[in-house]
Amino acid sequence: MADLKFEIIERLGILSTKSNNWNKELNIVKWSDYEPKYDIREWNQEHTRMSKGITFTEEELRVLYALIEDELKQLDSQK
Repeated sequence: MADLKFEIIERLGILSTKSNNWNKELNIVKWSDYEPKYDIREWNQEHTRMSKGITFTEEELRVLYALIEDELKQLDSQK
């Protein structure tokens, strides 16, 4: 199996850190020769190893944002 080719274009933020110091991050990543996508996954400190993750196009990210916003409003109304 060929090595996975990736480039982190922009690090947007850390969502959480595990006890093994791996960070769950939101980044913009270019995988192989494809267009960059928004990406959520865990990375080691050197960004040389990663877990399985999920990627989003800009359109998918906008839909996810709307879904999260609706869910947070629902949660806030229950308080």
